[in-house]
Amino acid sequence: MADVRYWLGFNMAPRIGPVRLRALVHYFGDVEAAWHADAASLRAAGLRQDALERLIALRARVDLDAVLQRVTALGLTIYTWDSPDYPALLRNIAQPPPVLYVKGTISPADEFAVAVVGTRHASAYGKEVARRLARGLAENGVTVVSGLALGIDGVAHRAALDAGGRTLAVLACGLDSVYPSSHRELAERIVAAGALVSDYPVGTRPDAANFPPRNRLISGLSLGTLVVEAGIKSGALITVRFALEQGRETFAVPGNIYNRSSSGTNALLQAGEAKLVTSVNDILEELNLTMVSQHTEARAIVPETVEERTLLAHVGPSLYTLTSWCAPRASPPPPCRARW
Repeated sequence: MADVRYWLGFNMAPRIGPVRLRALVHYFGDVEAAWHADAASLRAAGLRQDALERLIALRARVDLDAVLQRVTALGLTIYTWDSPDYPALLRNIAQPPPVLYVKGTISPADEFAVAVVGTRHASAYGKEVARRLARGLAENGVTVVSGLALGIDGVAHRAALDAGGRTLAVLACGLDSVYPSSHRELAERIVAAGALVSDYPVGTRPDAANFPPRNRLISGLSLGTLVVEAGIKSGALITVRFALEQGRETFAVPGNIYNRSSSGTNALLQAGEAKLVTSVNDILEELNLTMVSQHTEARAIVPETVEERTLLAHVGPSLYTLTSWCAPRASPPPPCRARW
């Protein structure tokens, strides 16, 4: 695995996203060689002049050792494309982020995850529905993924935590800050029972332009996305669009036809772009997540070495059968399309 410093360096480079970085790594063999390449070689690798100039300027001023030291001091874990434990669901989307910053822990249990998103201006009805559904998911061993925003997101995170479950919060800024600041205490609870996640470098401030790209990570980390309450122009509907592009399931809760906060969810249902949800069982059954705890136990004893496989051969095939039968349903990823 290449030195993580070079991944952090490219993650700070303007105009170099997943598509261009993958091309550079392919051309030079690894990310370290790409970082140290001269201008002529970078140009030959297909890097455009504007991105090339910005990369050279960045290399001249940035101290990668200092960058890594700051990340380490914050207690962050770094996942890159080279990391064997990079989240499997996210790895399978088109152009996954090259670098993930994580505060807390991402565990194998988080492969059973559902995103719960919605409006920041939630009604009492929306909050109660989000609370019940997120709690139901957590009680069934499903990780709740959301964006730490006010409204539905915050309710979903808290409900999962209160139920003793796991939750992941995807931020649209660097993990050296929490946005909104009113959710700092909630963020601390999430770190203790899940993780804060971002693909933005440390020091990145929350900006309106960061939120739509962030939403593709929320859906990418999840088997399905549930919208509880959202208006027509809500960012939650952007998350649904990404989920559909990623081949993931989408769900929506019907709402009051006179409430603007339900216009988006009702429109999704009317267009057939999301499955109607009235209880947590609608989600669990659609995603084949009704036996998550049994599946987790079975996975824990699936053999990883030759010796373990030999031993299991004498025990019998029933464990393999259980593992296959309990597997969550997930659609294959769509063909790669460059977006960011």
